[in-house]
Amino acid sequence: MNSLEFDRETDRMARAIMTRNSQIGSALIADLTTKLTLEYIAAVLVVSIERVMWFEPDSIIWAVENLIPADIMQEIHRITSFTLYKQWVQKGYVPGKDLSVDVSGNVLLNNSLKKAA
Repeated sequence: MNSLEFDRETDRMARAIMTRNSQIGSALIADLTTKLTLEYIAAVLVVSIERVMWFEPDSIIWAVENLIPADIMQEIHRITSFTLYKQWVQKGYVPGKDLSVDVSGNVLLNNSLKKAA
């Protein structure tokens, strides 16, 4: 998938989320599953959610509750946890001391990092 196709898919998904029509959203997700890996579908949804956040934040809650399948939500969680972990390490926090990851992939923070975050 090139950047133009990615942009087109995120635009379509953002519009579907804003309509709050689960048939449209489910059809788009089903179409994406025939063309993309789970990681790419999660990326499309993350970017779509970011776009929707600027115009209709309540639609994001609707999408999480009614549209996004569990396997894609788990992949979104994995991607965002990994990204946050990486950013905190780049800011100088020490793995094993300031933050760690549990068996489920959840990022665990010590108290000082919780306050900073």
